[in-house]
Amino acid sequence: MLGYNGRILRVDLSEGKTWIEEPSEEFYRRYIGGRGFISYFLLRETDSKTDPLGPENLLIFALGAVTGNPIPGAGRHSVGAISPLTGGYGEAEAGGYWGAELKRAGFDAIIIKGSSEKPVYLWINDGRAEIRDASHLWGMKTKEAQEAIRKELSDEGIRVAQIGPAGEKLVRFACIMHDITRAAGRAGLGAVMGSKKLKAVAVRGSKPPEVANPAKLREISRWLAQNVERLVRNLHLYGTGAAMDIGLQTGNLPVNNFRGDPFPNVMDIDARTLKEKYGIRMDTCFACPVACKKVVKIEEPWKVDPAYGGPEYETLASLGSDCGIDDLEAICMANQLCNAYGMDTISTGATIAFAMECFENGILTKEDTSGLELSFGNADAMVKVVEMIGERKGIGDLLAEGSKRAAEKLG
Repeated sequence: MLGYNGRILRVDLSEGKTWIEEPSEEFYRRYIGGRGFISYFLLRETDSKTDPLGPENLLIFALGAVTGNPIPGAGRHSVGAISPLTGGYGEAEAGGYWGAELKRAGFDAIIIKGSSEKPVYLWINDGRAEIRDASHLWGMKTKEAQEAIRKELSDEGIRVAQIGPAGEKLVRFACIMHDITRAAGRAGLGAVMGSKKLKAVAVRGSKPPEVANPAKLREISRWLAQNVERLVRNLHLYGTGAAMDIGLQTGNLPVNNFRGDPFPNVMDIDARTLKEKYGIRMDTCFACPVACKKVVKIEEPWKVDPAYGGPEYETLASLGSDCGIDDLEAICMANQLCNAYGMDTISTGATIAFAMECFENGILTKEDTSGLELSFGNADAMVKVVEMIGERKGIGDLLAEGSKRAAEKLG
């Protein structure tokens, strides 16, 4: 059965055990991979009473048939669980190199259940899996944790999927970061990982997937690369953030918590401006010719580390216009904090925008916000609140529950 490894890694963190399952060819043909696998196992092994943050919830990393092959888009993978944010089916996708590395390591999916008594990380290396102590990594932000894991395992090429402090503290929109800059962002899957005391999944593999006709695959890949480059030139030059002005014109860009207010300075936070002022290069994912990921560097007023990449459309919109912010430096800093703490930038920005509207309507006061003037357009306050959410401190503890639960608590 080409394209797949025919092996799924099972992990029980409560028991501290790993084992391998080899599903039938019929299973692969029926469910294909990615969210198909996730839907199958969640429907089969969880139910409506499953606590999203309980040991009975599953955390599933799943690949597709083409993942790990030299085809544009083949670097993506899916992650799923019962969502602690919605209580229902939760699934997110991430790009980068982690998914391809897992395929090369000999697995098509990882299914994790249970909860460890102490922090651990999972080390997968060419078909073998080991649960290792992560007590020394707990509390680290994503860059420091990745560096520590690679140093510990003496391999700079290891790919790491991990949570930051937000996942450890069960922020309900915590995400799972891959290689620091690629997030499985939606549905709060980082909180599920944190509830299991699983800090990271580190992967190394050396066996490329087998295909039926390698020469034909290379031909198709070349054709796709040549044609994709012509079609998405703007995406390569600027990333998804080039759509900010179009979003405003079409009414799709969120402004001031979707109040429909004008946002005349949209071009101040557009990707073209970002690239001209602070862009240092464009980054890419496995086998992708587009290279749409921006990498930025800023020295002041905040120091923005290029290791954390740069903001795309969703981040520019959520932490920018939705909060009434036209300060590009502040948005880049907030993006870095989200990547370092491991938080979904969309939900983070949307929840802060909700809090800003509450503040402007007197529902929240300076007494609630530790003295912050949490009004639309206050860039300094927005950046501070991002950090407070990641630490679950002050108003951040309330907002870490998400806008719906925060609204219910506020009455």
